[in-house]
Amino acid sequence: LNHFKKADPVIYALLLRIDIKKLEHPKDYFASLTRKIAGQQLSVKAAQTIFNRFQSLFIEGKITPKGLLRIQDEKIRNAGLSWPKVRYLKAMAQDILDEKVVLEGLDNLEDEQIIELLTKLKGFGRRSAEMFLMFELGRPDVFSAGDLGIKRAIERNYKLKDPSPEKMIRLSKKWSPYRTYACRVLWSSLELK
Repeated sequence: LNHFKKADPVIYALLLRIDIKKLEHPKDYFASLTRKIAGQQLSVKAAQTIFNRFQSLFIEGKITPKGLLRIQDEKIRNAGLSWPKVRYLKAMAQDILDEKVVLEGLDNLEDEQIIELLTKLKGFGRRSAEMFLMFELGRPDVFSAGDLGIKRAIERNYKLKDPSPEKMIRLSKKWSPYRTYACRVLWSSLELK
């Protein structure tokens, strides 16, 4: 609150109306990555429903690369995932088992190193990697210029028409070192009247 009171009156005013909880730091990175892929381009509610069905395919709900590769593609598809997402999930599981992407020690890397590593995975772009940094690693200073929700919230709260990614990045610099929190406030602001 103190930072945004000085840095940005728009975010500060929103924070007075929105309750933002401290960032969490879950440790099951593989399950988190599967959740990110499963939820791409879906509403939060639809993504959660589909992910719950997907998770129920695993023994005791424990999502592992080996367990994922054992499940028939058709069963994953029937849980509500598209065929491309089924392929992305299977390819990711194989890449992790083959150690093309190593998740151990991920939280010791710099943000850009993690983005570079995760975008090697099929179906995992920069925006997904940024969301992983924010929500799975709890990094406090991440901004995602490619997120449509953030763009809509900036348009609405800053009265900007179709801001470019560059303009949004410039705006976000004053939020540093708490850009993740600013993004969370902006997403939540879309629910406000």
